[in-house]
Amino acid sequence: MRQTHARPPLRALQVFEAAARWGSFTRAARELGITQSGVSRQVSDLEATLGISLFVRNGARLRVTPAGERLAGQLGDAFGQVWSAVAEVQRSDQVVTLSMLPSVATRWFAPRLGDFMAAHPTIDLRITASRHLVDFAAEGVDAAIRYSPAPSKTVDAVKLGTETVTPVCSSQYVRDHALRTPTDLYHATLLCGDIPEDWPAWFAAAGYDRPPPDGPRLGDDGAILQAAVDGQGVALGRSLLVQDDIAAGRLVTPFDVALDASHAYWFVRPKSIAPKPALDAVGTWLVLQVVA
Repeated sequence: MRQTHARPPLRALQVFEAAARWGSFTRAARELGITQSGVSRQVSDLEATLGISLFVRNGARLRVTPAGERLAGQLGDAFGQVWSAVAEVQRSDQVVTLSMLPSVATRWFAPRLGDFMAAHPTIDLRITASRHLVDFAAEGVDAAIRYSPAPSKTVDAVKLGTETVTPVCSSQYVRDHALRTPTDLYHATLLCGDIPEDWPAWFAAAGYDRPPPDGPRLGDDGAILQAAVDGQGVALGRSLLVQDDIAAGRLVTPFDVALDASHAYWFVRPKSIAPKPALDAVGTWLVLQVVA
């Protein structure tokens, strides 16, 4: 055959590699979703372009030539790298890194992780729990659940919901300390956090002017609520974070007086981020979970 320096089509090389790997035009056609005659034509055109024989045909039998074996081996390695690169891109497009407060991660999100995985099995969701406002670009974070009065103008934001704040404790603590009226809280251990809705505000809303006694101060709502579950005192519980504990009977609300929280939950992401279907799916799921 006459040699030529023309560059063969990539599709023809792919067809040849499959035919050489299978040792069969028919099986290669089945893998590639084309006809057996289509494989034969592509291989013949490739041989004409390269000016070499890639197969020795003996009736129905097919044997790869030494030159064909060398080419098929190199093409197999090359295509393997290509498909690996494609798979890596597809995987990275399914990775979503979401930042949230530790208390939100432990008291609200973690119990719902299985539901998310069932709804979106292909999304690789990664949670980073932090009390500081993350730098999306520097920390490799795609989006965040933030608890604030209003979102920054530098982000795209969807309001997930608001909440109320009310005293919570274990049912055993209610019995042990005979909590019948808010006055009884003056003799209880009041667990204190750093949210704007504090104990003085709650007592004022309940109609009491006398300031409450100071209690242990814990910096994280997750730790405060766990202390309440363990019978260590009474905490001011944010409704989103205590709903599961109340439903399970781990916590009770001894009094009906509740404060409207000055903060809300927002799903935020930087305005500069490129569209990402997996991230959109996470945001939609979060909205449905909070609304539900």
